[in-house]
Amino acid sequence: MKYLVMIQGTQADYEAQGGKGSADAPAWSEQDIQAMYAHMSAINDDLAETGEIVDGNGLAEPAKARHVELGADGKPVITDGPYGETKEVLAGYWVLDCANVERVTEIAERILQCPGPEGTKQFPVVIRPILDGGGDV
Repeated sequence: MKYLVMIQGTQADYEAQGGKGSADAPAWSEQDIQAMYAHMSAINDDLAETGEIVDGNGLAEPAKARHVELGADGKPVITDGPYGETKEVLAGYWVLDCANVERVTEIAERILQCPGPEGTKQFPVVIRPILDGGGDV
């Protein structure tokens, strides 16, 4: 069964990882960044070894996002980010092919153990089954 595993963040989190902390997100040091990368790389390596990883990536900061929606007149309205009304955004994801939801939950628990500076907000890891071609999970 395939699952989408998502991690969330905010624009402030991206800025903090760049060294610009705020009340909502403490600044990350180079050691903090390297520890995070080492943690995530170890997870990715293990998933590659077990054959469970299909795809996975971190995403660019919300400030580099583009929002496309239909306006009242039915024409597209395009807005470049960040968006003041948006709190959390998708920061990264994995597409995993795991035997069951218990296994993917174990992986999500490991993702939550990612190191970071004290005071960093911990967002939940979201797991969503990917529908097969027939709409069944």
